[in-house]
Amino acid sequence: MPKLKPHTLSGFMELLPAPQQQMERMMAVLRDTYARYGFTPLDTPVIEDAQILLAKGGGETEKQIYRFTKGDSDLALRFDLTVPLAKYVALNYGQLSFPFRRYQIGKVYRGERAQRGRFREFYQADIDVIGDGTLDIVNEAEIPAIIYQTFTRLGLKRFKIRVNNRKILNGFYAMMGLTEKSQDIMRTVDKLDKIGGDKVREILVEDVGLSAETAAEVLRFITIDGDNAAVIAALEGYAGRDELFDTGLNELKTVTRYLADFGVPQDNFAVDLTIARGLDYYTGTVYETTMLDHPEVGSVCSGGRYDNLAEYYTDKQLPGVGISIGLTRLFYVLSEQKLLNPDLPTAPADVLVIPMSEEQQGYAIATATKLRDLGIRTQLYSEKKKFKAKITYAAKLGIPFALFLGGDEEAAGTITYKNLNRGEQNTADFDTAAADIRAELDRLNQGSVILG
Repeated sequence: MPKLKPHTLSGFMELLPAPQQQMERMMAVLRDTYARYGFTPLDTPVIEDAQILLAKGGGETEKQIYRFTKGDSDLALRFDLTVPLAKYVALNYGQLSFPFRRYQIGKVYRGERAQRGRFREFYQADIDVIGDGTLDIVNEAEIPAIIYQTFTRLGLKRFKIRVNNRKILNGFYAMMGLTEKSQDIMRTVDKLDKIGGDKVREILVEDVGLSAETAAEVLRFITIDGDNAAVIAALEGYAGRDELFDTGLNELKTVTRYLADFGVPQDNFAVDLTIARGLDYYTGTVYETTMLDHPEVGSVCSGGRYDNLAEYYTDKQLPGVGISIGLTRLFYVLSEQKLLNPDLPTAPADVLVIPMSEEQQGYAIATATKLRDLGIRTQLYSEKKKFKAKITYAAKLGIPFALFLGGDEEAAGTITYKNLNRGEQNTADFDTAAADIRAELDRLNQGSVILG
């Protein structure tokens, strides 16, 4: 029988053990940060009824989803975590407490062309706050604080959370008599960073159908710049001409006012009128986060406010606000830029316990069990190999400590342990050895996942 050549499908990521440990560290930071803000973990099915997934999407979404049949069932792989959340909230409405705050880190699938940094299977890390009928504006101000804390704890320092409000944009386009074309305008403007002002102006004129003067006015408006106070002051000049615009401006001022209370520094936050988010269902505050030293990466965290999460599944009004981090893409970029901290341990164990002969197997097993009871990750090496091979195994995996348990150690009730990073070897009683190992592990695990 001929052997099949093993391969990974294009657009799918498989990591070796060490980088997988780095990815797990990033996920652990996200989970811990989200939990600090009172979000509950959620895990929705990877496979859903295709009609459920396509109710809100359709169009381009239908072209990208992985869809298949099983018997009479029309099924599809989830393409994001928001639509399954909508279904979940509608289905379990009577059993949930509102506002419902959930986080989810899970794989999603999109059958689009695989390219550098773009995947067909990838992790998203989402948080959402869902209200029952209403949702206070403070939640929209808290989201940037969560973004700030998340990226700061990961180790990033030079990033900018860019914020806008769709009501300001819709109100401005209403003033200009462009309401019917507003969605096309916002989708075009959303590409400003990628294609530049000249190309945006060209699309607005040739494809959207604006006059050259109107296109120029749109670009003047969305490129109002300066610090947050200056941008808001410029927006005040448009106040009083459209009710929706005024509502959006008041919401934007509220969000910016609370940011200092939430602990977000001015250096990490900016009002940016170019941010529109391409999806139609955003209705209020919108967010995009970029790494200042790597603008070519684009947004690494985006989201916003929507007025009715589950309108296709229930008549209940369920407004919400949320963000999503494209975790696989972010990890790929950080790896490529060598921004993942290489000094943090990536070994699967902290200690390798090595019995020096078969007679010490029982002592080794008991010692390994006691170390695990203390929360120290411990692997027992019982293979019949030469001593050098055992040490090489530990070194290749990056395990920090090796324990050597021979007849003398068993007789005296002691442990000989070696710090494989420093080359230091000691013999001590169990409690002393465990304390030394714990102190060194605490030192090794200091530092952030990302080199900021």
